[in-house]
Amino acid sequence: MPETRKAVLTLEDGSVFVGRSFGYEKPCAGEVVFNTAMTGYPESLTDPSYEGQILVTTYPILGNYGVPADTDAPEGRVKDNFESERIHCEAIVCQDYSWNPSHWQSERSLSDWLKEEKIPGIYGVDTRRLTKLLREKGSMLGKITFEGGEDIEFHDPNKENLIDKVSTKEVIEYGDGDKTVVLVDCGTKLNIIRCLLKRGVKVVLVPWDYDFNKLEWDGLFISNGPGSPEFADATVEHIREAMKTGKPICGICMGNQLLSRAAGAKIYKLKYGHRSHNQPVLKVGTDKCFITSQNHGFAVDTSTLDSDWEPLFINMNDDTNEGIRHKTKPFFSAQFHPEASSGPKDTEFIFDDFVALLRK
Repeated sequence: MPETRKAVLTLEDGSVFVGRSFGYEKPCAGEVVFNTAMTGYPESLTDPSYEGQILVTTYPILGNYGVPADTDAPEGRVKDNFESERIHCEAIVCQDYSWNPSHWQSERSLSDWLKEEKIPGIYGVDTRRLTKLLREKGSMLGKITFEGGEDIEFHDPNKENLIDKVSTKEVIEYGDGDKTVVLVDCGTKLNIIRCLLKRGVKVVLVPWDYDFNKLEWDGLFISNGPGSPEFADATVEHIREAMKTGKPICGICMGNQLLSRAAGAKIYKLKYGHRSHNQPVLKVGTDKCFITSQNHGFAVDTSTLDSDWEPLFINMNDDTNEGIRHKTKPFFSAQFHPEASSGPKDTEFIFDDFVALLRK
């Protein structure tokens, strides 16, 4: 094991967690959140929904299977192994780090990857105590500093338009299917595109504030994304205009919140947020409960929905909203991640339902 430098995670309530560095050594600040996945750190690190956040992993060890190759994707497709083109979280925190990765897909170590992307990583932290603290007190701001280095101030990323920060700046087309889906990029995970392409549709990825109503399309898909949905007024107005066409519309995570705003609902900040890979979700009107992957800090107040809308899914832990649907038109959404990369794939049928509406 190489010599490592002492690193300190400080929370806004004054709590201090001391560890050692295994990534890039620069101070950073953001919202401290946790992830309960046993595997999938390449996917989680590159998930745009973690933009501005310090990610704590509850699984006790990271780095044991290294990092896969960042290979180019075939024309009209998207690359495998990652969920975007870069790491989005501010830093990653774990209990232990494996300096000797072993996996047939491993091309480099997690430590080397973090250093290449200039992202701090610290290990040796009591992540059980840290996660319990976050569960008791709710979401908190935090900062990471290094022994002998400079100090920095706390920073609240939810006061920024993180959607604009992670969204594409150009229109990009994928595939050549018989139906065209406009995918509004609020911070989309690449597996959303993979799931749509796998079902034989053409995907047109557009920036978050792009007026997609001037395009020809058969269905509208609104992606996940980081931060507060209150910054996406332009997207909400475009969704309202798209509703007039009566064409199928689906939203995931941030997409659920933006579709709900377009339906007249209000959004509120959760005390804790949903940050795990095993959230139980009930489909309303059935006895079907699904295990889902989630990462969001805001929720929909369904009591403020227009009367033409109703809840579609409910979180079984706290009864918060997990999706909505229109009572007569083909508009619906999910707060969780049916593309689930990484995470359980119990709800990938949502893509089947959406594409079936396109071809109905």
